Amino acid sequence: MSWFEDIDNWFKRIQKYFEELEREMEEEMERMMRGIAPEEEEERRGGRARPKYYYYGFEISIGPDGKPRIKEFGNVRPRGEKPIIEEDIEPLTDVIEEEDSIKVVMDMPGVDKDKISIRVTEDGKKLIISARDTDRKYYKEVDLPAEVDPSQSKATYRNGVLTVELKKKSTKKSGFEIKVE
Repeated sequence: MSWFEDIDNWFKRIQKYFEELEREMEEEMERMMRGIAPEEEEERRGGRARPKYYYYGFEISIGPDGKPRIKEFGNVRPRGEKPIIEEDIEPLTDVIEEEDSIKVVMDMPGVDKDKISIRVTEDGKKLIISARDTDRKYYKEVDLPAEVDPSQSKATYRNGVLTVELKKKSTKKSGFEIKVE
């Protein structure tokens, strides 16, 4: 199967997801017109409440091997015929590797900076970011391209964009050099 067919299949799958989202939005509008609260509707169905936001997107880029790479983000997850709508939003994320640092940039609008939690795993190879506000919930685990030193890291949050700058662990060999006389 060529990558053209892969992309074609991917777009067909996305079309199905948007059709399902449209159907769910129509049901939601009908429910609102009837004046039934979401909690009551879900109790009648015996399920859990749906998220307030439907957030889906994709990014297409060309990888180092020359093949297109498709990254999906949001809270709509493709699973079989019907998409799964999750409460946690997976934010659009860019990982930029520089010579001595790694910069992770995330689109996370609608949360206070006090509600953002950033952790690095013990091995320094994974960044875990979560944000819980009254309105939105974000969660993302980012595999880092190199081991980092979390003690030399900093994060900023401006205009809904979180930027985390991580210093790479030194790859210099430890020890002392002994001169020969």
